Amino acid sequence: MTIASLGYIGFKASSLEAWSDFVTETLGLMAAPAPEGTLRFRVDAQAWRIAVEPGEEDDIAYAGFEVAGPAEFAAMGERLAGAGMAIGNADPDLLKLRGVADLLTCHDPEGLQVEIYYGATERREDPFVSPAAVSGFVTGDQGIGHIVLSAKDIAATRRFYSEVLGFQLSDIIRMQVSPEFGLDLEFYHCNPRHHTLALVPAPAPKRLHHFMLQAASLDDVGFALDRVFAAKVPLTNTLGKHTNDHMVSFYARTPSGFEVEYGWGAREIQEGWRVVRHDKTSIWGHHRQH
Repeated sequence: MTIASLGYIGFKASSLEAWSDFVTETLGLMAAPAPEGTLRFRVDAQAWRIAVEPGEEDDIAYAGFEVAGPAEFAAMGERLAGAGMAIGNADPDLLKLRGVADLLTCHDPEGLQVEIYYGATERREDPFVSPAAVSGFVTGDQGIGHIVLSAKDIAATRRFYSEVLGFQLSDIIRMQVSPEFGLDLEFYHCNPRHHTLALVPAPAPKRLHHFMLQAASLDDVGFALDRVFAAKVPLTNTLGKHTNDHMVSFYARTPSGFEVEYGWGAREIQEGWRVVRHDKTSIWGHHRQH
């Protein structure tokens, strides 16, 4: 009775117009009907996966984690209550807004609104069509992708996501910031995706470092990289291949300042997975751009 996937993400942004252009024209997501004054985007059959709402925070506002159904939803509520979490039950307006069968809210130790839900709305009668001709994205039982969050109190944050929500450690990357100082980045899975969540044990100006979208083909990544250059979107990391999930990807800066990883080809969690550590984030590439 654990989280099944990261189902949706909500951002607060100071420029919705910039986000609209960036997400549709550069990333290739499909605009979806949204409440007045907000934006929503699709990557698959689900009615929406990414929401952008007005706000000066320019950061992640909430994360929606899906469970399989009513029994798993009830069990997760009991786990949260048993852990002493303050739980908010969704009113009909919020259920209608999110388009789900049921939902509860809580906050992680760093204050991020976490929404647990089941029964998301699908729009298979209105197929996903990318305005940039992206062939598709890897979602389904793996959810929308992954998020990387900063955590000042890594112990409390780790306990919440692993012991309460049920995420399992995939591996660790030791990032040597300087000869005297290093950080252990922790990567967690809840389904076959190598990691749905990663935690950076340090404070940062924004809670979200990046979110990831996994395209269906390597060509999709290459064409997206061309669009990044054509639109003069800041490239933050060149094309590269990660040591842990083996994804071939690049990173670009979103209109809100945090980053998006756009990739292809990640390996998946298999039965008998062993937790290992890495000393480098990438096998090749991913050179930081300033």
